[in-house]
Amino acid sequence: MTATLRAAGPGGDVLRAAGPGGDVLRAAGPGGDVLRAADLGGTVSGLLDVDVASRGRFAQLCGLGLRDNPRRAHLVVSRVLGKHVPVVPDAVLGAGAAVGDAVAAVLGNEVPGLVIGYCETATGLGHAAADRLGAAYLHTTRRLHPGVPVAAAFEEEHSHAVAHALQPVGPVALDVPGALVLVDDELTSGRTALNTIAELDLCWPRERYVVATLLDARTPAARAAFAGRAEALGVRVDVAAVLATELTLPADVLGRAAAARAALPAAAPPPSGAPGSVVVHEGLWPAGVPTGARHGLTPAGSARLADAADAVAAALVPVLAGSRGVLVLGTEELMHAPTVIGARLSGRLPGVPVTTQSTTRSPVHAADDPGYALRRSLAFPAPDDPARVSRVHNLADPAAVPAAGPWSDQRADDVVVVVDAPAADCAAMGEALRPFAARAVHLVTVPIAEPGA
Repeated sequence: MTATLRAAGPGGDVLRAAGPGGDVLRAAGPGGDVLRAADLGGTVSGLLDVDVASRGRFAQLCGLGLRDNPRRAHLVVSRVLGKHVPVVPDAVLGAGAAVGDAVAAVLGNEVPGLVIGYCETATGLGHAAADRLGAAYLHTTRRLHPGVPVAAAFEEEHSHAVAHALQPVGPVALDVPGALVLVDDELTSGRTALNTIAELDLCWPRERYVVATLLDARTPAARAAFAGRAEALGVRVDVAAVLATELTLPADVLGRAAAARAALPAAAPPPSGAPGSVVVHEGLWPAGVPTGARHGLTPAGSARLADAADAVAAALVPVLAGSRGVLVLGTEELMHAPTVIGARLSGRLPGVPVTTQSTTRSPVHAADDPGYALRRSLAFPAPDDPARVSRVHNLADPAAVPAAGPWSDQRADDVVVVVDAPAADCAAMGEALRPFAARAVHLVTVPIAEPGA
């Protein structure tokens, strides 16, 4: 199923989702098209011999990268998710709205009882979809709160980080009546979603589930297996997708991936200019306002979050005035609030390019190739757990002239990092980011999502 959405913003169309034969997604900004349609998967699809149905529409929405994982060859790199690639913030929110519209097309006038997004990649996507639907929202987490019981836990097969947990508290509960919507950025087999449904239905049975996604890339065999397992579970499971396509991989894809990694050039070199400073901004987030949906948010709670994000943006405007480019960087599961901050900054800083993306636990194979989606990868100790590595991909060298093309690096004078950890725990991350900010890295510390906030 394909959603149709026109979301107007200051620069024109933010997101347009069309049916067969039309553009899938287009994001525009003050200077024209920021994310132009092109075959962004050319390098990897050729090296791996990947067959992509609806190739043109797929390329408008995503590209292909390589994993440094002997069990998995590739990853889909979304142009609208705001995770691996910097994206105009209104396009990220528009992508979530498009997912919400796809769900509405399935459910009709029914408002879901609950929307659940998967960490870490789809925490922001699910939040924006829930906002579009006017529904309560909860996301899975790998960052457990010690004082909150785990209501449900399950695993994501073949992932670099497999564990998921749900820790709802207060007015958002898993026994709420109505359809339950599960949001992920990509559907390749549907096993994770069905694992979730099987776990939830044991304790909180319901008649209907919807699996919602930007990209449904299941093969016919995977679709048949999905339908068969859903039937065996005895529940109705609908799929709502902005784009339904098919990725066909050759039998020797893992060997091809190893050869491809060897054939591509090295990652982009370190920045050549003087690093920017680090500026800490504490206390900008209003007290008592939730920063995320780790423990669940009602629509009223989400509205309070958006107002708080606007207040943070207003406070940052004076220090960002005169910037030639601002990157707002969320941190792993904390995606939605930074994206909203970025959107509000964009409205308050006319003429200043603002993009947003997020740090991630996900390792990738980076290569400085103009046709490749992942040009550079930076690693540093995670602020919430220094023993663990966190990463950010595709940061630009602010002293270099970007190569032409839709995947070219977008330079930033200022990098605004929104992080739910104390400033002292962010020192290593701030130091690692300094070379990528011509003026300053701004550490905006916000409270970790607490039960009942």
